[in-house]
Amino acid sequence: MVQINSPETQTADDERPLPPPAPEYTSWIGQDRSTDPAGVATRQEAAELAERVIEHYINNTTHEAEEQWTEPVDNYLDADRWLREMDAVHRSVPLPLAMSCELPGPGTYKALDVLGVPILITRDRKGVVHAMINACRHRGAELVEPGCGVAKRITCPYHAWSYDLSGELRGVHAEKTFGEVPRDKRSLIQLPVGERAGIVFVSLDPAAEHDLDAWLGDLQPLLEGLRFADCHHYATRELLSPNWKVTLDGYLETYHFASLHTKTVFETNFSNMMAHDTWGPHQRLAAALRPVADLAELPAEERDPGDIVGAIYWLFPGLAIAGTWRNKIAVSIVIPRTATESVTQQIILLREPAVTEEERHAADQFGEWFYEVVRDEDYATTYGVQRGLKALAGTDFVFGRNEPGLQHFHRTIHRLLDEASR
Repeated sequence: MVQINSPETQTADDERPLPPPAPEYTSWIGQDRSTDPAGVATRQEAAELAERVIEHYINNTTHEAEEQWTEPVDNYLDADRWLREMDAVHRSVPLPLAMSCELPGPGTYKALDVLGVPILITRDRKGVVHAMINACRHRGAELVEPGCGVAKRITCPYHAWSYDLSGELRGVHAEKTFGEVPRDKRSLIQLPVGERAGIVFVSLDPAAEHDLDAWLGDLQPLLEGLRFADCHHYATRELLSPNWKVTLDGYLETYHFASLHTKTVFETNFSNMMAHDTWGPHQRLAAALRPVADLAELPAEERDPGDIVGAIYWLFPGLAIAGTWRNKIAVSIVIPRTATESVTQQIILLREPAVTEEERHAADQFGEWFYEVVRDEDYATTYGVQRGLKALAGTDFVFGRNEPGLQHFHRTIHRLLDEASR
């Protein structure tokens, strides 16, 4: 993974180059012919969702919450509250930290850091996923640098102790002089891990016992029907981003499309027009795509939902999957680092591998477009939000009725903090 952005490199509005042209996309949901129950249910739900979005287009409306929501600015500033959020949220819930296709077969891994915890996710020779602390049990050296890769064994660069992909200690260099080492007591420290619907969830608490099926609830069959596990990992980039809540606020509404994304997102999406659904802490924003203007009058059987709806599935606390009904998908994982900084992994998935030069060029253009829009428009703006927080201390933000995603996100955080304080 390559870190490619920092606030210092961001430019003023009048200095930014014109964004690349919006990538062409093709719908996948309308072409899917899978007969499994999850796929059939997902296509049916997609058709119903398209009808809801068409209704919003016809009436020039959007999904609305019952009332506005106010959030104290101090909740973004308070370093003690940030620590409590990390304990109540990121150290307590199963975190979506990888897509299954980032570990496409036996002997693959993904390494990353979450709140100072070095994590190594692996797929062993039997295809089973494991998660463990990315630190040698000899002297604590980092075993694998952040990123994705392939390995038969994990060997420590410091003293060459080696582990298999399940984390079991297999080799101790010069054990004759070092002294015998009990393998079962020096294997890598395991973290709870589970794989559902093409997404890998990890807990930072080694003693946690999460029920992933209950955590995902009724959303799980819809995700399974989207067949993310069958996708191909094309590329990953990292961007620095501000406070995790400041960052994620920008992912959870379509109200800003016309003003912030005038020459990018707004060219393909209507602004302030969406359907909204929640499943426990998770949610989906279904934005209205421009072709709805031409397709609204057609009979339902002649419409492809993927040409009408831009569906963004959002898993708490920080995974956004955009382009879920298309052949090219952009995944964003927002991971807190400090009270004022987070990092965003931007992962590009393809329904079919990019084999030809033309296919690779199209995939590159797609990834570049998302990267530049997020860096130069979304994050340039949210860094500005963060710079103004101290001056606004003691006041509050207001989330409109047309921003139900923001309300649901913050309401969930408040609930988890309340539960943790009992």
